[in-house]
Order: sequence, then C-alpha cells, then structure tokens
Amino acid sequence: MTELIRRRWPFLAFALFAAAVATLFAMGRPPICACGEVTLWGPVGPRQSQMLLDWYSFSHIIHGFLFYAALHLAMRRVPVGGRLLIAILIEAAWEIAENSPIIIDRYREATIALGYSGDSILNSASDIAMMIVGFLAARRLPLWASVALVAAMEIVPLIAIRDNLTLNVWMLVHPSQSILDWQAGA
Repeated sequence: MTELIRRRWPFLAFALFAAAVATLFAMGRPPICACGEVTLWGPVGPRQSQMLLDWYSFSHIIHGFLFYAALHLAMRRVPVGGRLLIAILIEAAWEIAENSPIIIDRYREATIALGYSGDSILNSASDIAMMIVGFLAARRLPLWASVALVAAMEIVPLIAIRDNLTLNVWMLVHPSQSILDWQAGA
C-alpha cells in the first residue's frame, strides 16, 4: 500500500479533487458567480466567495500548514504523498460541509458574513488548491518561516477585513457579540 501511495499519489490527489468538485456540483453549487463574472480576487462582500481568490484564501493556506504539522507529528511513517492525500480529503470534506445549508446558515447567524450564500465551485476548488500550496510550502520551509508566514496570514486579514482563520473558527464555535460588534466597526 505504501508503494502504491508513493507512485500514485498525484493521480489519487487529482481524483479526490475531482470528486469534491463533482460533489459540490451535485449539491447544486454554482460553478462561478451568478453574476457571470470571474475575477482573480473577490471584493469584500457577498460576491467575494464566488471568485477565484479572496481574503479567506489565506485561511486555506494556513490549513495546509496546520495539516502538514499535525500529520507529520501523527503519521511520520506515512509517505508525504499519503499525508497530502489525507489533508486533501479533510479540506475537501470541509468545503463540502461549508457549502451545506446548515453551515451557510451558521455563518449568516454567527459571523459578519451577512448575505453569505456559500462558495462557487471555482472558489471551493481554489480553496483546496490553496491548502495544497500551504501543505507543500510547510514541507519545504524551516519551522521559523512557517510560523512567520502563518502569523502574517492571520495579521494581515485581521487588519484589512477584521477577520481571519482564528476569528472565523471562534465565531462559528462560540459566537461573541463583542467580537461581532468590533468586526462590524461598532
């Protein structure tokens, strides 16, 4: 099995990626923004999660760093390609869950994502790709550089849009009115 993963992980990674896209399509997610526009960067607002990249793309890169670290510690004997497959599976599962009605509604009620309607398939596919970028970067970079990059990818969105991965998770799990007020500029 280990040898199969070593030789076939790129094919298996593509298959997982394609299965996630097919699942999102079967769920009725729009392939691109309903506005018909495709841009590299989504502006802050309801259309941001419809474009290729947005402020939350940094969160998905961080996922890659975190998955690499956790899987490196927990599964050292599994080849890196196998660990990447596990990370892709987790990220793809999150993208599918994140675009389910229950999570979309949770975002609307507990976070600053007013008008959030879920991601386009293009954005979800990009989110999975960003996680892969983070995973592969974490594999190559020294620990200090990884920590510095993750810190920057948390601080810059926090300053720019008053949100980041930490606040996003916090608000989904245990919403805080004071954080919501701060994010809204109140």
